[in-house]
Amino acid sequence: MDKLAQYRQFVQEILQEYAERRPAYGEIEMELTLDVEHDHYQLLSLGWNDLERIHGTLLHVDIRGGKIWIQYDGTEEGIANRLVDLGVPKSEIVLAFHPPYKRPYTGYATN
Repeated sequence: MDKLAQYRQFVQEILQEYAERRPAYGEIEMELTLDVEHDHYQLLSLGWNDLERIHGTLLHVDIRGGKIWIQYDGTEEGIANRLVDLGVPKSEIVLAFHPPYKRPYTGYATN
């Protein structure tokens, strides 16, 4: 399996795993969006917690230029850590939620 196909598989499997988890509060569902054609992957939480509307991104990952770009990560463990555990080199992961000037200090790819 080529590198990009492997990255796509890893990202989809991790997001699917999170999508199967249900929050311990409210009537909240997880909505998984997989745009494999354009390499955009997103997991949303939506619903109600009592009178409060819940609608937000839990994870947003893109694959651009052969690297995994983590646009947003609202998890405790961090999807980057999961990807590294699966064998993805840190040099292939961009923590895009950090501004470009901070990325050289993260230990991950800068772009």
